Amino acid sequence: MEEYLIVDGYNIIGAWPELAKLKEQNLEEARDRLIDLLAEYQSFSGIKVLLVFDAYYVPGLGGKYVQRKLDIYYTKEKETADELIERLVNDILGRRRTIYVATSDMTEQHVIFGKGALRMPASELLTKINLAQKDIQSKIQEETVRRTNPFDGKLSGDVRALFEKWRRGQ
Repeated sequence: MEEYLIVDGYNIIGAWPELAKLKEQNLEEARDRLIDLLAEYQSFSGIKVLLVFDAYYVPGLGGKYVQRKLDIYYTKEKETADELIERLVNDILGRRRTIYVATSDMTEQHVIFGKGALRMPASELLTKINLAQKDIQSKIQEETVRRTNPFDGKLSGDVRALFEKWRRGQ
């Protein structure tokens, strides 16, 4: 089953404390940080992430770009992020596909839920990303231990603790 996550970029930036604080100083840095976090999450989780930024007041055609293997959409002039998200849901929706939309906009959550997508509040996405980062760090640490001491990497936690007690003379 394919899983997709469509993220309302500016909504998430405004909802996450780290990004909201960063946005006050530099909006572009907040966007880049969100892109980094989502690209890492996509890579770790295997969920295809589509990031949408609202360019409602910006003249131009909008478009789709790929950065760090992450699909990033900018809306067209006079198109809202919500409209583009709804269009993406309609385009992707199909058999054996699950679509999540990350936004804290309650109206948008109700609309996309009615179209068959699942809603994910900004706080839930932040929790998932934090858990993924902890898992990544844990795997890196395990790999480092395994490479530096192959014997230690094969021991269970109990045996490792017993050996550590012996080493310390306890």
